[in-house]
Amino acid sequence: MSNWSPTPAAAPRHAELADTPESVLERVLRCWFAAGLLGVCLVPQLRGSAEWIGWLPLWLVGMPAVAWWALHRFRLPRVVGRVASTARHRRAGSQARRRPALGLRTTRRQATQVLRAG
Repeated sequence: MSNWSPTPAAAPRHAELADTPESVLERVLRCWFAAGLLGVCLVPQLRGSAEWIGWLPLWLVGMPAVAWWALHRFRLPRVVGRVASTARHRRAGSQARRRPALGLRTTRRQATQVLRAG
């Protein structure tokens, strides 16, 4: 076993500090998201498209929301995690059975019956 230990810069002292995002960047993204959402809801021109950047709600609401989510390392909310875990339970009962394949003769018989009836 080696006695190597990482430097303080490589390994943070507390696990809690490693999980918290940078507060300034988070504050900027949160304000950008809130202002964009408010703008898109209140100003009809912001629901449209700009010639240079494209669809405005994407840049005013969608991109800040995804960047904020990425800052938190793509964690799902706890409620969604609980719902997803309960959906994994299997139903009681057996697996569905495959229907027997119809042979070529049966298909021909059905086709001739249809032609005679029609």
